[in-house]
Amino acid sequence: MNGPVVGLVGAGAVGQVLAAGLVSVELPGRLVVVSRRTEQARALAADLQDMALSARSRTRAEAGEVADLRRCDAVIVALRTDFTNSAARDVRRGGATANTPAMGRLARELHGYRGGVLVVTNPVDLMARRFAEVSGCARVYGIGSNLDSARYRLLLARYAHVSPDRVSGHVIGEHGDRAVPCLSTTTVDGHPVTAPARAFVDDLRQRPTLIRTGIGRTRCGPAGAVLSTLRKVLGLVDGVEELSAPYGDVWLGVPLRFTGGRAAPCLPPLDRYERLRLDSAASSLRDAYTHLPAPTERTPA
Repeated sequence: MNGPVVGLVGAGAVGQVLAAGLVSVELPGRLVVVSRRTEQARALAADLQDMALSARSRTRAEAGEVADLRRCDAVIVALRTDFTNSAARDVRRGGATANTPAMGRLARELHGYRGGVLVVTNPVDLMARRFAEVSGCARVYGIGSNLDSARYRLLLARYAHVSPDRVSGHVIGEHGDRAVPCLSTTTVDGHPVTAPARAFVDDLRQRPTLIRTGIGRTRCGPAGAVLSTLRKVLGLVDGVEELSAPYGDVWLGVPLRFTGGRAAPCLPPLDRYERLRLDSAASSLRDAYTHLPAPTERTPA
């Protein structure tokens, strides 16, 4: 099968669901699975090969090394180091200290890579920025706000008793407790929202807890966000995705309009409350980034 070549870094719980999704929809012609545990990458590749045959998918899955990623059209980073997340608040930031060194090492090895990079690893806004700054790659995006926005539109659709495709609206800012729903520009069938905003915003905040409590970790939602975004990063379709990208001197979630694989910010007008919340998220992320472990090696010139 001819088609884009996609690399996947990370063969854990999230990586496995991501890989299965990619194979099931035949998005890449070839999927290269990379893990710090070589036997895990080989095992996942073998499992995906079995799936591809049964599902009549023409995607070819194989295990690879980091060096193989340079020949990929896009790379998905879903690595996660071994740590116990005991955070009660800002749960997604719980892995910052543990995941940062691994993210930095991968970024150094991929310095100057020209394809698109989708970062799934939490805290996604901080990890996307670290990868971009260390690697020097120009097309790096974190997928957190994409998932938040999908949840937002789904929950609002339920309250409004309509299908989600009739809802237009974004969640921006930090993926997590400081996410900012853009209520002032959200519409249903082109009309301003009339559903009780407090109720579905509260549900939006509780949804990750519901998922974590029941199955331990979100898996399928991030996979869906990656599949939707990857098509646009590869230039297969055009459209808007909410992704972590540069915003002033920080990285946080903003809507990006993709045309031919290239992205441009398209932040909607914000009311005063939304602007204040976005600035608060930016300030918090700015401070959090200064507390990440510093890169231990210089990147190549």
